[in-house]
This record gives sequence, structure tokens and C-alpha cells, in this order.
Amino acid sequence: MKPWQEDLVTEFDDEVTPQDIFKKVEEAARELGFDYCAYGMRAPLPIANPKMILLNNYPAEWRSRYEQMKYINIDPTVLHARRSRDRLIWSDKLFADTPALWNEAQSFGLRVGWAQSTLNASGVAGMLTLARPKEALREPELQVIESRLRWLAQVTHAAMSRALGQKLGMGTQICLTDREIEVLRWSADGKTSSEISTILSISDHTVNFHVKNAISKLGVTNKTAAVVQAAVLGMLA
Repeated sequence: MKPWQEDLVTEFDDEVTPQDIFKKVEEAARELGFDYCAYGMRAPLPIANPKMILLNNYPAEWRSRYEQMKYINIDPTVLHARRSRDRLIWSDKLFADTPALWNEAQSFGLRVGWAQSTLNASGVAGMLTLARPKEALREPELQVIESRLRWLAQVTHAAMSRALGQKLGMGTQICLTDREIEVLRWSADGKTSSEISTILSISDHTVNFHVKNAISKLGVTNKTAAVVQAAVLGMLA
């Protein structure tokens, strides 16, 4: 018998559309004891207004209300996902600053929840949320199922990244050379072209040549934007 991790990966690899993948997520969520699930993906670019895709099986009235009230802008689970990869369990304390959102969510049966954010090498962020109307998540249950919850979050993000990459404008792979990355990395540390030329034992002209190429490949207009975009995409790590 294949281990459940391998089984999940195999099942998700067979699916080619986001809708098909999400159906598998729903099935896995039910097996783990959750009635509802949601998945959100956020592209790293453009930085000021990144593209987002949201899928869930929440009650239709709640989906409409959430969108109408623009709750995504104040949702503490979303804010948490942007700054941390730690798993999150819903609580009154978590929603203390957003009582209206929390009260309405509970009125639609969304009272108990678990969420895990993920980030891939391209800087694409995702968050899987599983929820149910009752039976609080306690430590004995978490000890049994949390490894599967985390694995489901990772597999879902990998599968959705493949399926949604084109829609989010991630279909074209940006490939910088090792030298271009090296020059941008030193630029990120505040080094001038002259200082970089000394560090790398190349001419100022060559440094600027690599910067110009990086700017062109990244589709930006200046060195600062190139450094920021490369960093966001995880190229300078």
C-alpha cells in the first residue's frame, strides 16, 4: 500500500484544472473531518496590486457577503498568511479586532478553522483553510491529523501553481544568469557599480551591462526595480 503522502501527490498530478484539483481538496478535507475548505493564491507581481485567485465551497450567501464587505482587506487569517508560514487555528482572540466579520462567519457555520500558508521558489503565495461548524480543534486530534493537514496544504499549492500559473502571468520563466544575479545581489546590499566591479574583478562597463540585461529580462525600467523584483521572485536568496 502506498503511503498517503504519495497517494495524494499521485491523485493531484492527474488533475489539470483548478476545479478538478479543488474537488480533490474537498474530498481530502472531508476525510480529515472538515465540511468546508478554501484555497487562495497570490502572485508576487505586480507588487502594488498583485493578482489573486480564490476558490472555496463556503455557503454562497457568505461568499457574496465577504466580497460585498471587502472582508479580505481586514481578514486576520489573510493578514497572517502574508507575514508568516506558521499554521493558524481560528479563535476569538484572532478575530478580536474584526468582530463583525467573525460573528457573520459563525452565523454561516464557519466556527472552527485551521489554515496553513505556503510559498514556493517563485514567490507565489498560497493559503489552504479547512473549516467546520462545530467540534473545536484540540491537541489530541491535531496530533493525529496535523501532518496530513500540512501535507495537503503543500500538495494543493504545488498543484494549483501548475494549473494557475498561466492565468497569474507566471507562464514565462524569467532566467537570469549567475552573474546577473550576483550583480543584483550586491546592488541590493547598496553597493555601487564601481564597488561591484572591484568586488567581482570586472569593469564598470561589464557591471552595467549585466544590470541592463537584468532590467530587460525582468521587464522593469531601472536597477532599483530590478533588485526589488528579483528579490520578490526569490532569485537573490
